[in-house]
Amino acid sequence: MARPPTDLPDAAQLRALIDDEGRLAVRVTPGARVESLTIDSGQAIAKVRAKPEDGKANAAVIALVARALDAAPSTITLLRGATSRQKLLRIG
Repeated sequence: MARPPTDLPDAAQLRALIDDEGRLAVRVTPGARVESLTIDSGQAIAKVRAKPEDGKANAAVIALVARALDAAPSTITLLRGATSRQKLLRIG
């Protein structure tokens, strides 16, 4: 069975959430059935299939945000929230 396509917002909408210092706040749901990145009430919400073990979910969130922004995953850094659902990422 094929995986459904990942739901991603428009890159411009996601870039509008990045503050002046290049930070993006993301609320994460690990272990989801379907991967998606949505914007709700001015906050980015990511759902990833990866389980929160050994940083796998964090890596999946970074890859998902990079794909949405059409950027390399190496340009995104996790600043805060390694063990929390609330993540703060530095873009660029």
